[in-house]
Amino acid sequence: MPALGTTMPVTGAPCWVSLVTPDPHAARSFYTRVMGWGFCDSSLGRDFSVAMAHGEPVAGMGYCHGRGLPARWTPYFAVADADETADRVRERGATLAVGPTRLGEGRAALAADRDGAAFGFWEGPALAWTVGQGSAPARLDLMTRHAFEAAIFYAGIFDWAKPGSGCTVDYAQDHVVVQVAGHTVATLRGGGVESAPDPKTRPRWVVDFHVADSRATAAAATAAGGQSSPAPPPLGCSNDAFVICDPTGALFTVSGPSGA
Repeated sequence: MPALGTTMPVTGAPCWVSLVTPDPHAARSFYTRVMGWGFCDSSLGRDFSVAMAHGEPVAGMGYCHGRGLPARWTPYFAVADADETADRVRERGATLAVGPTRLGEGRAALAADRDGAAFGFWEGPALAWTVGQGSAPARLDLMTRHAFEAAIFYAGIFDWAKPGSGCTVDYAQDHVVVQVAGHTVATLRGGGVESAPDPKTRPRWVVDFHVADSRATAAAATAAGGQSSPAPPPLGCSNDAFVICDPTGALFTVSGPSGA
């Protein structure tokens, strides 16, 4: 197992993304074929592994316990006190689904915001990992019903824009950008439809990975037993973004220069 260094992440900022899946073995095979990732054991226990690319951690993968729980990509945000954050989630009318529970050197919880978008939060040291840098996801986007209402909700939970906080918030014309030291770590966008029959357009956190050739990656996903389609607005702002559904139903996007 490669040595994976840890650090104390910026409070309120995304600190990790993880896939929960009912079939980790099949998922590892799919993501190895499609994304070229390798996997190593995690310090969190036998149910968890770490996806690696070019010697750097990309994302986590965990076994989905319980019947009926969906496979899903989920972002985690760093917090100073998981219990206090859990209280804030409940106070604001959202759902606390799991935890906080002890995992390795930290504590984790899973929740869903008022529009149903799933997210997690983590108290403790985390792997050295930053959105948009190295092998980490290129983007985290919240596709939600109303970007500015969602920003108020998440700012209240994670202390975004609070004096002394490491995160700042910039309100644009139709979206909200969360930054750390001038670097964008999350974007909140409108356009999610709660009652949409298509899960690609429902409110959710979207994990996007940059690839060298997004069309080839989408084709590889289909060949490996998944599905792919052009990303819908507002995520499909260019012709090189694709939504991929892995064989267990977990959605993510890839973007990058299109093939010829």
